[in-house]
Amino acid sequence: MADPTKRLPKLPVERALKVIAGRWKPVILYYVFDGPKRLSELKRMMPDITQKVLIQQLREMEEHGLVRRQVFAEVPARVEYTATDLGLGLEPVLLALCQWGQRHAEEQNELDELADCIVHPRSNRARTMTAA
Repeated sequence: MADPTKRLPKLPVERALKVIAGRWKPVILYYVFDGPKRLSELKRMMPDITQKVLIQQLREMEEHGLVRRQVFAEVPARVEYTATDLGLGLEPVLLALCQWGQRHAEEQNELDELADCIVHPRSNRARTMTAA
């Protein structure tokens, strides 16, 4: 198999969009931003995704350096996925996209049809958790 970076576009913005493209990648990243997750945990958090698609999206994100897959030598084997530093660098990008999507919905008078934004800055989550 060819190196995935060889297939990526040369224009940086196009490259970035290609790496995070897909219905589920931003959602998967959101969940692994909070810490290591097992495949079964991710599947429970996203009941609408098929296991096949979840595995495919995780593999692509691993190829592109966004998540790390760690296999533990246990019986049965335990596998966890964590965000890499490169993947964590997308957190402000996903937050900005979320905010822009909310603004777009507001401008189109569709705010009432919009779901809550799932991306929250990690620093705010940490403050919320310690305040509780």
